Amino acid sequence: MQATAKATYIRIAPRKVKIVLDLIRNQDAEKATAILKYTPKAACEVVSKLLASAIANAENKDMDTSKLYVAECYVNQGPTLKRIRPRAHGRAYRINKKTSHITLVLKEAE
Repeated sequence: MQATAKATYIRIAPRKVKIVLDLIRNQDAEKATAILKYTPKAACEVVSKLLASAIANAENKDMDTSKLYVAECYVNQGPTLKRIRPRAHGRAYRINKKTSHITLVLKEAE
């Protein structure tokens, strides 16, 4: 059995989220929560909420929460918000604000 949680259209670049997900992959759920709590990255707040949601989903599926571990976690790029920044001589430069789709899967250890 597995419990999944997804967060879509998160306004943070996928490469920044990937750094945080690499820290918690294949970790125990409680240890992953502790890692996210004490890591000073902007993506940790979003990922910790997602992990809490996945744990709650596991409880609803009658899974043992003490045996849960992060089996899969990955991030995909969502749509890019394109913005314009005024520059000298009437020019305009494009700013790309990237979004992320984050998926987290918990499984029970045997």
